[in-house]
Amino acid sequence: MYAVIKTGGKQYRVQEGDVLRVEKLDAETGKEIKFDDVLMVGEGDSIKAGADAAKASVTGVVTESGRGQKIVVFKKRRRKNYRLTQGHRQSFTSVRIEKIKE
Repeated sequence: MYAVIKTGGKQYRVQEGDVLRVEKLDAETGKEIKFDDVLMVGEGDSIKAGADAAKASVTGVVTESGRGQKIVVFKKRRRKNYRLTQGHRQSFTSVRIEKIKE
């Protein structure tokens, strides 16, 4: 069975046992978290979407919180003596999906 959940402005297709990195959530490592914003639930030919899937929920356990690799943002305008370097590290939360409830 799989489900499509929405968190952090993105959509993820998950199954039981999957580990996924989502935008930072306010939860400590080892805590259980519940995703109520389920867009679709399905297995084989039986698929529920819309109002039927809104009743479903997905639970997971937070395995890790941290920050990703640093990316470098470099801007330059030629012949104008303009150079700008910025860096960014995105915070993430790693979640292991435990149960999908219809």
